[in-house]
Amino acid sequence: MQLDPDRLLPSDPATRRVARRLYEQVAELPIISPHGHVNPALLLDNQPFTDPAELFIAHDHYVTRLMHAAGLPLAELGLPDRTSAAPVASPRAAWRTFCAHWYLFAGTASGYWLQTVLVDLFGLKDDLCAENADALFDAIQAALDTDEFLPRALFERSRIEVLATTDDPMDDLAYHDALAADPTFRARVIPTFRPDAYLDPLANGWSDRLAALAEWHGSEPASYDGYIEALAARRRYFVEHGAVSADHAVVQPLTLELSKPEASALFSRARGGELSEEEARTFSAHMLLEMARMSVEDGLVMTIHPGVFRNHSSDTLRRFGPDTGHDIPVSTSFVRGLRPLLERFGTNPDFHLVLFSVDEAAFSREIAPLAGFYPSVYIGAPWWFLDAPDAVLRFRAAVTETAGFYRGAGFVDDTRAFLSIPVRHDMSRRLDSAFLARLVREGRLELAAAERIAVDLVTTLPRKVFKL
Repeated sequence: MQLDPDRLLPSDPATRRVARRLYEQVAELPIISPHGHVNPALLLDNQPFTDPAELFIAHDHYVTRLMHAAGLPLAELGLPDRTSAAPVASPRAAWRTFCAHWYLFAGTASGYWLQTVLVDLFGLKDDLCAENADALFDAIQAALDTDEFLPRALFERSRIEVLATTDDPMDDLAYHDALAADPTFRARVIPTFRPDAYLDPLANGWSDRLAALAEWHGSEPASYDGYIEALAARRRYFVEHGAVSADHAVVQPLTLELSKPEASALFSRARGGELSEEEARTFSAHMLLEMARMSVEDGLVMTIHPGVFRNHSSDTLRRFGPDTGHDIPVSTSFVRGLRPLLERFGTNPDFHLVLFSVDEAAFSREIAPLAGFYPSVYIGAPWWFLDAPDAVLRFRAAVTETAGFYRGAGFVDDTRAFLSIPVRHDMSRRLDSAFLARLVREGRLELAAAERIAVDLVTTLPRKVFKL
């Protein structure tokens, strides 16, 4: 395996030279990661990574889903079967399976990220295959057993300035507090308020979560007013502990404004388990608008990640749990669903709304036009199924002609795979350099402007949009 120093840059020599110049300006800039899923305990405890399979396979559903599609049972990849129907492969056996099927990742974003990490971080030179699996396992394990590969050392090596995690509203945020109080840890690791399971009456455990929320707040579990006040109080708790955003992963970005009596009546019926699916969607849509109202009041940036059918495979969910590769994109509509929210808050200077999508057409059809009018709306980066090189370039072309560069929110890595954070941000910087270089070569942008934009996309915009 080798890494081309000009990877992802244009193939035309003259355009490549411009892209290389732009990339060199931003390659070493610090990483601002305002949306991700790394556990803060990883950095506080600073314990060695267990083994190569745990690091590269077990928690990366980009990896496991593609091998599962090739007919490999998840238990053979090291994922524990909750039903004990299948024995769990040992880390070395799971790694052997991964190496034997390395060819599956050719041309994929996952393959690009993995290859970059394996070559750049671990110094591997040979392609992964069944024959060298054990030798590569041992080489990676030897590195993981050194201080240079402890999480904090890798964090500092990656030049991460800000890392946002994703957290349950009732989390005490003790890990974040401990990191913030540690004088030897200079970066910011900040929580993100993720209230989905508290807003959707159809979510598993909704009633239990509301009871815990009410108990913490000292309000009556049956009180709609107490429910709203408790959510607002938990948001303030997150703000006090460093949070800058509240994240919402909904199937559709639907908002509705109900009167207090209407909302209270639905809340009471939801607690009794009496709501129809349509009524539950109505209540959730009202609560999404309530979250926007609270963002205006407490300053948390509102991000919406819609358009995913979660846990599509019931059997996989039962046996292996969520986040194991069977979340599937669905088409998404923003314009009508968000109109009630934008009618109230779209021009409010204190409100920032970042819209993400895995429906590629939505970027040019809806998100860019919305961000091109409403001062509160910002364009989220391509994520999940769209965070691949060609999709990122299509995204950049789709939104720039309508909204320009300065209605974007910067790049997000949206990953649980800790080692891929710098790789993903580097990919984005290379692709933006390539896009800007083409505009320069076509006479559509001055080089000086391209140089300024390249830097702003990496640092200025995420700091501004996420109020860092």
